[in-house]
Amino acid sequence: MTMQLPEPVATLIDAVNAHDEDAFLACFAEDGFVDDWGRVFRGRTAIDGWSSKELIGAHGTLSIWSVATTDTGQVVVIGDWRSNHANGPSRFAFEVAGGEVVSMTISDGQA
Repeated sequence: MTMQLPEPVATLIDAVNAHDEDAFLACFAEDGFVDDWGRVFRGRTAIDGWSSKELIGAHGTLSIWSVATTDTGQVVVIGDWRSNHANGPSRFAFEVAGGEVVSMTISDGQA
C-alpha cells in the first residue's frame, strides 16, 4: 500500500484486501460498529455477519485514492471499492481509540 495509513486502519484495510476475516474482525473494539450507508452493525458478531456477505465474503478490495485525518482525529479513506456485492467510489471514515477501530462508516466517495 503506497499511502501512509495510521494503525489500526492500515491493518484493517490490508486484511480486507487479503480477504482475511479474522484479521479484519480483530481490528475492532468489542463494542465497535460498522455503519454501512445507515445500516449499523454493532459488535464483532454482527460485523462478522455483515462482512461475510457484503465485504470480505463478497471478495471486496479497496484501491485507495486519498487518506486524511480530521481535526477530531477521524481517519478518512476515499477509494474505489470493488466486490461481488457493490462497486464504486466509497468513503470509509474510521474512529480509533486504544489501538482499536471503534467505528467504520461507509458512504459515497464522490462528495
